[in-house]
Amino acid sequence: MKVKVSRKAHFNAAHRLYREDWPFEKNQQVFGKCNNPNFHGHNYELVVSVTGGIDPETGFVIDMKELKDLIRNEVEDHMDHKNLNVEVPEFENTNPTAENIAVVIWQRLRPHIKESLDLEVVLYETPRNFVTYTGE
Repeated sequence: MKVKVSRKAHFNAAHRLYREDWPFEKNQQVFGKCNNPNFHGHNYELVVSVTGGIDPETGFVIDMKELKDLIRNEVEDHMDHKNLNVEVPEFENTNPTAENIAVVIWQRLRPHIKESLDLEVVLYETPRNFVTYTGE
């Protein structure tokens, strides 16, 4: 039997979507308003889910306090109120799209969760725009 447990989190961050190797006009055509040279921000909503068997001793798939602390340490402290392009090393050479942010979050969390458990990251950039990454 497998059970999925989830924890919601929130962080605010600024970013700019652009490629340095493209002229401004091409960046504007591809990324539109998100190519603002002065950056723009989002109130990101995050749902982290862990799926696996229930531990017969604890009754947990994962201790929710452990998951809460992990998200705070690896995601919120790392990205909240930051300019992703400038202050988060993972985006030094990677465009901070919602897709890439979700992958970075998954990569930061994965080493801290038992290999026997599955990890899923759902990142909402807006209430209507969200991405899901499961490590595949």
